Amino acid sequence: MTNVFAFDTKQFDTTQFESMFFAPARAFAALSVDFTEKMVNAQLDATKAYADTNLAQLRKLVEVKDAEGFKSYLEGQQDVAKQLTERLKGDAEKAVALQQEFAQESQKLTEGSVKQAQESAQQATETASKAVKEAAPKAAK
Repeated sequence: MTNVFAFDTKQFDTTQFESMFFAPARAFAALSVDFTEKMVNAQLDATKAYADTNLAQLRKLVEVKDAEGFKSYLEGQQDVAKQLTERLKGDAEKAVALQQEFAQESQKLTEGSVKQAQESAQQATETASKAVKEAAPKAAK
């Protein structure tokens, strides 16, 4: 008796395996690396800006020589706090935009992979159905 569920595994050649599994995984990995690079660069830029601001403020504080200079320094802290708040807001918006971009690109990749998997499954089903139809008369003998 012939096994009707046996089909030629050679139909899953390297090209199909590449297109079904490796290409989508590689595309998602590349997207992830790009996203990580953008996030790290944004964080490094923000960290440098905050460090530069803090160091500048420390230098101003070190230069204070009298009560009037200290008063002037404290009054300047309000502007610094406002600038840092605006910078923090901008950095947060940039991070959210990067995350949204990553989510959208991930979704596109996923949709493309699902579509391709459905097409491959359809082809495999058709091939298997054809093999069953061809094997049924032979099994009956």
